[in-house]
Amino acid sequence: MNKLLATLIAGLFATSVYAQTATPSTAPAATTNAAAALGDTKADNKAKEKVAKAEQKEAKDVSKADDKIAKAEQKASDKKAKAAHKRDKKVADAQEKVAKADPEDQAKAAAKADEKVAKADLKAEKTAINADEKAQKKVVDANADKAKAHAKANEKKAEAVAEAHKADAK
Repeated sequence: MNKLLATLIAGLFATSVYAQTATPSTAPAATTNAAAALGDTKADNKAKEKVAKAEQKEAKDVSKADDKIAKAEQKASDKKAKAAHKRDKKVADAQEKVAKADPEDQAKAAAKADEKVAKADLKAEKTAINADEKAQKKVVDANADKAKAHAKANEKKAEAVAEAHKADAK
C-alpha cells in the first residue's frame, strides 16, 4: 500500500511538473515570438526550418509518450478484468459446491465457500492494485519524457533564433 501511495504521489508531482513546463512561460513565448519575428534572410529561413523540426520532434516524442500511457492503462485494465473474471469463476465454483453439498454438510461447505470467496477477493484486489501501480509508474515516466521533449524543443528553437539573429547582425 505504501508503494502505491508513493507512486500516486509521484504521478501527481510529475503531472504538475509537466503542466508547469507545458504551460507557456515567458521564455517559450519569447522564443515563439522571436521565431515569428524572423525575416526572409537565408539565416532566418534556416532558423525557421530548425524551429519546425524541433516542433515536429517534440510532437513525435509526445505522441510516443501518449502511446506508452495508453498501452499501460490498457494493460492494467486487461489485468484487472482477467483477475475479476478469475474471482467470479472461483465464487461460482464455491457456490456450486455449497449447492451440491449434503444438507448436514451445508454449513461446513458454506464456511469453506466464504473462505474461498474471501481469498479470491483478496487476490483480485492485489492484482488490481499491482496493475494500477505499474501503470502509474509508466504514466509518470511518459509524462517526464513529455516534459523533457518540450524543454529540448524550446532549447532548439531558442538556439535557432539566436543563430539567425547573430547571422543577421553581421
